[in-house]
Amino acid sequence: MKSIIPNSLTALNLILGIGAIIATINGDFYQAALFIVAAMISDGLDGRVARYLNASSEFGKELDSLCDLVSFGVAPAILAYVFLLKDLPGVIGYFIAAFFATCGALRLARFNVNTGIVKGYFMGLPIPAAGCVLATFIMLGIKPPGPIFPIMVIICAYLMVSTIKYPDFKGQGEKIRMIPVGITIFISGYILFGINCTIGTLLFVPFFAYALFGILNTLFGLFEIKSAT
Repeated sequence: MKSIIPNSLTALNLILGIGAIIATINGDFYQAALFIVAAMISDGLDGRVARYLNASSEFGKELDSLCDLVSFGVAPAILAYVFLLKDLPGVIGYFIAAFFATCGALRLARFNVNTGIVKGYFMGLPIPAAGCVLATFIMLGIKPPGPIFPIMVIICAYLMVSTIKYPDFKGQGEKIRMIPVGITIFISGYILFGINCTIGTLLFVPFFAYALFGILNTLFGLFEIKSAT
């Protein structure tokens, strides 16, 4: 019976993801993005509640992955497509959206397989973070010219299946280097104060900063290894 509460939160994640898709179809991009962010909050709570109640189960883990694929893989892909990717020539926008959703599925499958192997960090950008980067950017209401947005979608998709190490904030794992932290804070501050301070901006900056920090921290780690050899 204890599993009902965390599983209900996981199901809520899925319900919010479906809400995001419906809002996108209705042309309400801001609401769709809010649904995706709310789904991330629900997704973050279910595991914590399950551990608190000692109700973790294999069923719950599988259900979580299925719901995550909808809320953070399919819903953001559809949102990105309707928002801007559909305006690209031919079927390019379709394939970029499909690429994002597919990378999300691969990310979840790899995570499930490597749960007992990869510890102390996330291998690749977690799918909730990737989905929320796109969703919160769309909340800004900015349609950048040229290939900027499509490239952003492609980069977020690649980061999910990459081997870049992202901190899980549990105090262990990949070393957090101060120079990447400083660069990330500087760029994030520039974005925060360079754009009108709205709810969308406040939500976008943390997700963008997390995605950027993993890249910078990994690059500086490679430089350290090369300089030591």
